[in-house]
Amino acid sequence: MITTSGDVDVRLAVDATATAVENTIDVLVLVSRDADFKPALERAATRGVRTVAIAPGSYGRSDALRNAAHDARTLE
Repeated sequence: MITTSGDVDVRLAVDATATAVENTIDVLVLVSRDADFKPALERAATRGVRTVAIAPGSYGRSDALRNAAHDARTLE
């Protein structure tokens, strides 16, 4: 079986969403510039989980993630 980066992204999003829905976390911190994670941030927020989006550099920063999160940071 070959694992692709898309497989890893899906698994991370599923795990983040499941953990937020199960109410086992208070804060979800996502370090990515991939807007595909936006639904995970939004779902966590609807469950009362505080969300933080961290972009690894300003190049390619996702405005969608920044806008979906309660707090956003950019690493320089």
